[in-house]
Amino acid sequence: MPHPITVPRLGWSMEEGVFAEWLKAPGELVRSGDLIFLLEGEKAATEIESIDSGYLCIPADAPQSGATVKVGEVIGFLLVEGETAPTSVRVHSTIPTTVDSPQRLKSDNASLEPIPSVTSALPRVTQNMSRAAGPAARRMARELGIDLNCVVTPDHTGRVLCEDVQRAAIGRGQRGATAGNITRPIATPRARRRARDLGVDWTRLVGTGRNGRIRERDVLAAPISNMANTLSPSAEIPPTEPGRHVPASKLRRIIAQRMSIGVHQAVPVTLSAKIDAESLVAYRERLKTESKNGFVPSYNDILIYHAALTLRELPELNVCWYRDGIHSYDNIHIATAVDTPSGLLAPVVRDADRLGLHQLADRTRQLVAQARSGQLSQNQLSGGTFTISNLGMYGIDTFTPVLNLPQAAILGVGRIVEEPVVRNGQLAIGKTMNLSLTFDHRVVDGAPAARWLQRICERLQTPDQ
Repeated sequence: MPHPITVPRLGWSMEEGVFAEWLKAPGELVRSGDLIFLLEGEKAATEIESIDSGYLCIPADAPQSGATVKVGEVIGFLLVEGETAPTSVRVHSTIPTTVDSPQRLKSDNASLEPIPSVTSALPRVTQNMSRAAGPAARRMARELGIDLNCVVTPDHTGRVLCEDVQRAAIGRGQRGATAGNITRPIATPRARRRARDLGVDWTRLVGTGRNGRIRERDVLAAPISNMANTLSPSAEIPPTEPGRHVPASKLRRIIAQRMSIGVHQAVPVTLSAKIDAESLVAYRERLKTESKNGFVPSYNDILIYHAALTLRELPELNVCWYRDGIHSYDNIHIATAVDTPSGLLAPVVRDADRLGLHQLADRTRQLVAQARSGQLSQNQLSGGTFTISNLGMYGIDTFTPVLNLPQAAILGVGRIVEEPVVRNGQLAIGKTMNLSLTFDHRVVDGAPAARWLQRICERLQTPDQ
């Protein structure tokens, strides 16, 4: 039976992506582990490896370059030699006998020739074969007398959901099809749990999932009134004056969603501190004089370096909230916010605490260059355990950074500014810098977070020690 090639999930919140291109030609032999196609995820393009082996079959209705595809969607097939080729990516339960013969490779240097078609059809799926369906969908099908094998699913996964059973019941006029549970909105189990935790009435929400299915993100994005009742996201406040409306890009929508989750799902608290930056400035000036190749670590590099060492010394912030408990990370991977023409990205410096300052600076320079040229991979954008956001270069003194879940903390960095300071009881002109630490109070209390901020301030005031 042909092995379907499906769209994988590249990130925890990914529901769809953009198909970029095939990395193998139709009919070419694909082995397990080969890179087979390029998929643009939430913030980066990723080369997808093949799980199975076989000859690549791309039906005529397969997604073209630039098409939006959903997670789990079938976009092609892998065939064994002589196997009948499906004519459509929408084929699930049966294999058609009408074929367009795929091509195969005789050897690495040989020309392509057709794979012979089989003389008989492959076995068809029997009518009583169990369809993929969740417990709720099976229970509803039993109550309404619906045969799951006869339910049509609108997407490409073939999995039967409650909405599909409802639609089948209404279409056939089944008894009970007009019952209250038919018109009631459908929510995922995660959405129901989150709604219960937040005191949100999910039945009043408008879902963004398939057929209006309410997902966890819909619950988190819902505005909550003082009476803990939830308004529909469609009931947003309109502009008060005429103007020009520009639809948000996909990346902008993702950023908006992530920021909303960081505020509504976590319990964010921000602590601020001002440090004497005189020694920090002198340290970087010394790095300039010692530089042999003209490249000098930036203030941001120094901050990442000392944040990593502080996390190793005080690991209470190198954690996240997971399954009603605290998950402590084994490694320290620091994400650094980068402004790009496409929007905000946060490439990750892996194992930052194991790098010397110059090694770390070289790695961040490469990541920032790739971010601004749009060449980051999904792997370079994922896995961060802590984030640093520096707005000092824009003249910002202090700000409240937003958590980048599932991380438990983010450090905001302001500019270095000259201002009056008191040293040894005397007024003088000094250099200061503000740091703002936002942390998730579900995971860590104020005192440990304050100790962490205090420790990194000490490090930055003696950066050469």
